[in-house]
Amino acid sequence: MKPSIVLDARDLEPPEPMVRTMEALDKLAMSEKLLVLLPREPYPLYRALELNGFTWQTKRQADGTVEVLIQHQEP
Repeated sequence: MKPSIVLDARDLEPPEPMVRTMEALDKLAMSEKLLVLLPREPYPLYRALELNGFTWQTKRQADGTVEVLIQHQEP
């Protein structure tokens, strides 16, 4: 399934990527997925996702971009 929302945070300075990701997750419907594009692995984000009931898949692209596909955990 394709992501419903794509957030390109590769050119943002911390903590802006985390802030914008959490804002997007607040609006994410149960059936939607959020794809976040980042310049590095977002370890602090993973803990926040876990605590807030989200699952994720991470892929690293050849250009160094880290793609994190996020969705709500199944009930």
